[in-house]
Amino acid sequence: MKRRMHFGVVLVYSLVLYFSSCSAFYLPGLAPVSFCEEGNGSEDCQTGITLFVNRLDSVESVLPYEYDVFDFCKDVKEMRPSENLGQVLFGERIESSPYQVTFKKNVKCNSVCTKTYKKGSQEDATKLDFLKMGMQLNYQHHWIIDNMPVTWCYDVEDGQKYCNPGFPIGCLVTTDGRAKDACVINAEFNKKNTFYVFNHVDIKITFHSGTGEDWKGARLVAATLEPKSIKQTDEKNLNCETGVPMEVPGTFEADVSVVYTYSVTFQENNSIKWASRWDYILVSMPHTNIQWFSIMNSLVIVLFLSGMVAMIMLRTLHKDIARYNQVDQGDLIKLPTTKEKSSLLYDAQEESGWKQVHGDVFRPPRKGMLLSVFLGQGTQIFIMTFITLFLACLGFLSPANRGALMTCSVVLWVLLGTPAGYVSARLYKTFGGEKWKTNVLLTALLCPGIVFADFFLMNLILWVEGSSAAIPFGTLVAILALWFGISVPLTFIGAYFGFKKPAIEQPVRTNQIPRQIPEQSFFTKPIPGIVMGGILPFGCIFIQLFFILNSIWSHQMYYMFGFLFLVFIILLITCSEVPDLSDLMTDYHWWWRSFLTSGFTAVYLFVYAIHYFFSKLQIVGAASTILYFGYTMIMVLIFFLFTGTIGFFACFWFVNKIYSVVKVD
Repeated sequence: MKRRMHFGVVLVYSLVLYFSSCSAFYLPGLAPVSFCEEGNGSEDCQTGITLFVNRLDSVESVLPYEYDVFDFCKDVKEMRPSENLGQVLFGERIESSPYQVTFKKNVKCNSVCTKTYKKGSQEDATKLDFLKMGMQLNYQHHWIIDNMPVTWCYDVEDGQKYCNPGFPIGCLVTTDGRAKDACVINAEFNKKNTFYVFNHVDIKITFHSGTGEDWKGARLVAATLEPKSIKQTDEKNLNCETGVPMEVPGTFEADVSVVYTYSVTFQENNSIKWASRWDYILVSMPHTNIQWFSIMNSLVIVLFLSGMVAMIMLRTLHKDIARYNQVDQGDLIKLPTTKEKSSLLYDAQEESGWKQVHGDVFRPPRKGMLLSVFLGQGTQIFIMTFITLFLACLGFLSPANRGALMTCSVVLWVLLGTPAGYVSARLYKTFGGEKWKTNVLLTALLCPGIVFADFFLMNLILWVEGSSAAIPFGTLVAILALWFGISVPLTFIGAYFGFKKPAIEQPVRTNQIPRQIPEQSFFTKPIPGIVMGGILPFGCIFIQLFFILNSIWSHQMYYMFGFLFLVFIILLITCSEVPDLSDLMTDYHWWWRSFLTSGFTAVYLFVYAIHYFFSKLQIVGAASTILYFGYTMIMVLIFFLFTGTIGFFACFWFVNKIYSVVKVD
């Protein structure tokens, strides 16, 4: 037994190492890299520091673009590090830049290249217009040094410093003289209908010296820059300290020449350890207090729900079950006639609504095929989410490990086809279904097919717009191969074992003739109960949802997976308790009601996404709007299946439990 456990631990550890290395950033990945001065380099100590550039994105557009799409200086010997599936799906396109950096070699005002736009050239006019579009929509550069974002740190209100992992191409002063975005940082940016290009960057690289350590050279612990707009009048005598801003008129009436320059300085700081080098970026994001408020808010809701459930269990169910069993065991023996015995038993049963339907409570639901398919897919999503968040809490899916979160999710979803097939088949058999082939096909194809169709349509828009987020045809083929080559067969295997198992045995028999459902009050009717049921689970997550949407659409870094995992557990508890609070046992349609009551949280998520779009984002353009709501619909569908499945199984267990302790003839 110990040998088996030891082998299992070794196997799991090996798999974790394998997947973390597969989804890591370009080699050498997440391992520390040592740097030495020029002339002292070796295999384990580099002298050159490669500055990589990533896609450019904007908070005003959902369409990211590759660095090469804009007319910037390009690296002659362009290198593209290998990208994992998650990076490709998120539209990351990393390539080397022409900015040359050597360790501890300060550079002052080096020229990179000069871009000239001739007035009569249609090609130059197109390039300049695209550059202007990037400045108007505030597109941001994302540079990388030693797998670390090059940040632009600036002071914000209350003396706080914010470090942005990107910096703008430039900015615009509108025709009415209003300075947009980064133009507010300099009073010289004041000419109407004029663009200002940030054509110079002052890069500062901070390192931790290896002197006295058990490793050679030095390790980089921070990389910051300051963008500037400086017009160069003499390319042979560059001035990067002061000068008039680099203006690009709104109307292309004369030749425009932009000289791109950079400076590099190195600074030693041994107080910052390599393992904590991301802290200065994360600490500048003032989220911690809000996160604790979110947790406390969620815990209050959970305590409230738990109290309500406990009250129902103790006051109502416990007393009813005790009285019901007492009548069944003792009081009925004293009755002199069969008529009086039946009358007393009927009165005892009529006292509480849930006892009336013991002969109908496990009557198979309508559309049992669809419900079983939803529950199979929901189980797959639940296990995938749980494992992904758990690995993220352990640090395997940190922001430094680019694309790892999406890669892990996709791989887990593909490998978890077996539980989906098993749960769907077993429940469908319990519902009395016989069309097992249809059940298996729908489980494997229905919900993934809807997601893929939506994703493909969004990808067509990205292709048309020339965005870097457009998935290459080869990657689409690879995704289809994973789906049909691995996930579908695994779903069939799970369904085979599910159908081989006997149907789930119910604690009470089902009558042949359905009982008439009594008149219900407004709040116990299906639709009001379902609508109100989704409010409390949504109340647990809406604050955390704000940060998640920020990370997706506002391109902010998300790293608080510990908080997210805690909120996930709270959501799990809340979705489990909400259906039990509803008066679901007053009729035998509780199967769908339990699923839809928790699943309705997804509708509130969609409403919040609409509110977020109009109140928090500045997205413009039809394509970006369609993309936003297209991707949001995928999120809503996944969340609907996830929450609905939790609510169903919690209620299924609850109903089985209470009817198993009631003695029914």
